[in-house]
Amino acid sequence: MDKISIWIENQLPSLASFGIKVLLSILAFYIGTRLIKWLLNFLRRSLGRTGIDTGVVQFICSLARILLYCLLIFSIATQFGVTEGSVAALLGSAGLTIGLGLQGGLSNLAGGVLILIFKPFLVGDYIIDNSTGCEGTVTKIEICYTTLASVDNKNIVIPNGSLSNSSITNVTARDQRRLELKIGISYESDFCRAKEILNQLLEEEPGILSEHETVVFVDELANMAVVVGFRAWVNTDDYWPVRWRMNESIKLAFDAAGIVIAYPQMEIHLRDEKEKKKGCCEWSEQ
Repeated sequence: MDKISIWIENQLPSLASFGIKVLLSILAFYIGTRLIKWLLNFLRRSLGRTGIDTGVVQFICSLARILLYCLLIFSIATQFGVTEGSVAALLGSAGLTIGLGLQGGLSNLAGGVLILIFKPFLVGDYIIDNSTGCEGTVTKIEICYTTLASVDNKNIVIPNGSLSNSSITNVTARDQRRLELKIGISYESDFCRAKEILNQLLEEEPGILSEHETVVFVDELANMAVVVGFRAWVNTDDYWPVRWRMNESIKLAFDAAGIVIAYPQMEIHLRDEKEKKKGCCEWSEQ
């Protein structure tokens, strides 16, 4: 017991010193995190005043956050006897291992840089990732991931590497879009009257841009329908409202004019046994 007591008494100064370092480190980490948040907010406001694209601001702030937290952790580590040389040696020896283990992360980082340089889309654009089928409005472009908001307000997080290596449809890249609708009507219906109705509906629809040419046409003489349709131009923001209104107006107008919208049908003809035998005999005679 005397030896243990003596050992504890000898270790008390070092334990007290270590405890003080731990407390100071916790305090430094708390203050450092507060300072990092303030610096990031200041950086975000400063970049916002310059008129830089929102995606670039988000990317820079995301990268700055990682660098500042790494700097804070290394600064605290030096208080426990970890020298700058040791940190550099550790980073050098672990760099290759981390690089091999995080190939996907590095490709996402490179993809984020390419997105910011070539700008295939911006924050606020509605895009479709053709490789995965994911689509939505771009809300954030960060260092490794891009976040989309779907039409039902779900967050879709896509790796930047995937976006930079696949084809992307930017739906809202242009201010105007061409609206095309095709409707199949029965062969018994008057397709000339159907074209007149479509022309009239296009003139009455306020969302159709009158300065652009509209075309009403017979697209196809299909197996079960005569396909009629039209092409017109609308503002991108009005595309879906105009499309929905036109679908409803066409259905109501066609019903009122007695024009039947075609749909798949199957006709079944039943014959009795005598007719079947007669048909067989006739066939055999031929």
